Amino acid sequence: MKKIRIIFTGGGSGGHIYPIIAVAEKIKEIARKNNLELEMEFLGSAKNYQPILEGYGLSVKKITGSKIRRYFSLANFLEPFKFIFGLLEALVKVFFFMPDVIFSKGGPGSFSVVLAAAFYRIPIIIHESDAVPGLTNRLSAFFAKAVGVSFKSTLDFFGKKSALTGNPVRSDLLENRDEKEFAKRYWGFNPEKPLILVLGGSQGSERINDFIIQNSPDILKKYQVLHQTGELNYNNAKGELKFIAEHLNEEVKRGYQIISYFKKDLKEALAAADIVVSRAGAGSVFEIASFGKPAILIPLSESAGDHQRFNAYQFSSFGAGLVLEESNLLPNVFTVMLKKILENKEKYQKMSELSQNFFIPNSAEMLAGEVLRIALK
Repeated sequence: MKKIRIIFTGGGSGGHIYPIIAVAEKIKEIARKNNLELEMEFLGSAKNYQPILEGYGLSVKKITGSKIRRYFSLANFLEPFKFIFGLLEALVKVFFFMPDVIFSKGGPGSFSVVLAAAFYRIPIIIHESDAVPGLTNRLSAFFAKAVGVSFKSTLDFFGKKSALTGNPVRSDLLENRDEKEFAKRYWGFNPEKPLILVLGGSQGSERINDFIIQNSPDILKKYQVLHQTGELNYNNAKGELKFIAEHLNEEVKRGYQIISYFKKDLKEALAAADIVVSRAGAGSVFEIASFGKPAILIPLSESAGDHQRFNAYQFSSFGAGLVLEESNLLPNVFTVMLKKILENKEKYQKMSELSQNFFIPNSAEMLAGEVLRIALK
């Protein structure tokens, strides 16, 4: 039985980690069918996701991460030293594992691993989730044998070595889904009333939290809300909602639920939703699309390279959603967008279909196949 060693690397957000999990799970599936023995590990600086990665069977080795802040900060003066230290750590840890291939998602810490792989002449595959590539992946592409991209427009950045793969979504989100009405009951909602799912990305969004909660008395007249606040914002959001909703009757209050973070039940949340209000990180966009949900996307104005804005407009131009800029985050604009989507059945159905079509269902399989093909050369 041939043994294949694979290192995964990527930054410290859910947008980096969950696609890695999706690809790793598909690699395991292919390996079982083809009698291949695997040894896989994650090497990077994503310490907050270590329990999740280990829960999916990936051992985690840590290195020091570094990043370039696009604003003045005294911390920037430390980054070159952190990068050099992280590179030395990567050189040592890659040497002792000596993989057949490295799969990189980009982000802080990953470029050190890519450089270490290039030094040892280990083949590298990278995947770019966003419509506009990040700096790490632009640099890593010089050393890569193959580049997978989520958006068709991104192919222009990487040339002939790139292919459109979509963004991998882990299999536990894609399999054994509940019907919408059943999923609403799972959360204790009225199955007959439209449900808005609010997502602020893996870290939550204080601005979206405040906006939705402050306007909840009007929103709840017609709709229900399931709201992921992010773990750091949960207590503040819960206290704010309690104050704002103080004068609402109990039945209306039951139409608004706050969750800190969907650790295991994001599938049920997306299945229950009629529409999703979300940041526009690529991970969120493609998870929404995998369920065929129309969305109102609110791109983070300070995102690196304005990538969330480009992601949002790609999704919107496909006909699957609308973009609400932070500068236009006003109650009347938001209400008009909700009505435009939810109160026109024909438009809603069309947007749902286009959202589903935006998703590439065999993304993880394509990337896993390429990883194994290169590893077996």
